[in-house]
Amino acid sequence: MTSQTLDAEPACPPAAEAAAQDADPNSRRTDAEDPGGALLRVRRVAFDDIPPAMWDALVDRTPAATPFSRWAFHRAWWDAYGANAHEQTLVVEAQDAGAAERADALPVAIVPLMHRHEVEPTDAATHSALRHGGADHLTATAPTAKAVFFGASYHADYATVLTAPADLPIVARAIVAHLAAGPAPGDGHPDPWDVIDLRRLRCADPAADALTAAFEAAAPPNGWRVVLEREDVCPVVTIEPGLDFEGYLDTLDKKARHEIRRKVRRAEAAGDIRLVESADPFADLAAFIDLHQRRWGADGLFPPTPGGDASRRFIQRLFETFGPDGPVRLMFLTIDGRRIGASIHFEGGPSVLYYNAGVDPEARELSPGILMVARHIAAAIAAGRTRLDFLRGDEGYKYDWGAVDEPIRRLLVTRTGR
Repeated sequence: MTSQTLDAEPACPPAAEAAAQDADPNSRRTDAEDPGGALLRVRRVAFDDIPPAMWDALVDRTPAATPFSRWAFHRAWWDAYGANAHEQTLVVEAQDAGAAERADALPVAIVPLMHRHEVEPTDAATHSALRHGGADHLTATAPTAKAVFFGASYHADYATVLTAPADLPIVARAIVAHLAAGPAPGDGHPDPWDVIDLRRLRCADPAADALTAAFEAAAPPNGWRVVLEREDVCPVVTIEPGLDFEGYLDTLDKKARHEIRRKVRRAEAAGDIRLVESADPFADLAAFIDLHQRRWGADGLFPPTPGGDASRRFIQRLFETFGPDGPVRLMFLTIDGRRIGASIHFEGGPSVLYYNAGVDPEARELSPGILMVARHIAAAIAAGRTRLDFLRGDEGYKYDWGAVDEPIRRLLVTRTGR
């Protein structure tokens, strides 16, 4: 049984659709070479046993991948939150005679998965519950259900299968056949899954369609119900090439641009406003955490609790695993050298992914949140980037900047007999 609940989904912007169609010819396969998935082998592999270079080489072949797909992000997540989930990473390999002689010796695909219950007893304490879009409009599942998720998807805003687009149909069939077969002998968690709950699939990511088709084909003999639905939206600002910051503001709603200009002028009249990248993120993370908690209070990620400890470890490990040349950046908004705001973002291709932020409530008269976004957009323009991705959540302030919703989808597979 299949259910589509995408009628209200916004259309994917043309740029997103085009990006999702790009394929790497170095890993091109066809259905004719493998009509039933028989030439592929799927193995469950410990995350620690996959070399970072191999993982990231497949990320580079996956146009829908983002910094959330990188080995470094997953390493940081497992180090911080691994006690709340069990690894189920899959490696998909070719079994044809020439596979061992391939020059790059890469597998066909890596599928970052984990399993856990939909709601673990420790979730409230460790901030591991899915945030944004996790409630009323989604198909409900039992909190005790053993669920297969994308790895790290509780803190990653996007997820996907790591493979070249042309390989997706055969990879998807192989994944589904593997999951249909049930746990392997000797598996430390032998109970079969109750649901497969794959979230964070980006707008126009062909992995969503390939996986859906494969699960639909396998649903009747296995007694499964397949649901593809919109999980959430990621509002994205698109900046036309050639515009400076003032030109970009001219593209906004009249009321919004008037308010932004007014608040920016007021802050600039109060002192020297700068957005500065931290030269030593490890030393400055405490200042970021302080500003975040001062802004969000009880709703913040870093309270003095086990959950706060896990969040602090996760943020620190992000900077450690990505390293100084990686895509993650810590920025501070200052006025006359005083820090009044801080943000963490990722840079990937044409995009800035605005991941987390905090501001000093005592500086609210300077509108630090607006200032920080303004400076991020100006910096993106200066760097030749054309997208500011606000990531999950439809908070109203995002639309003041001209953001347009890009949906993310959830593929849910349940056993109809349970």
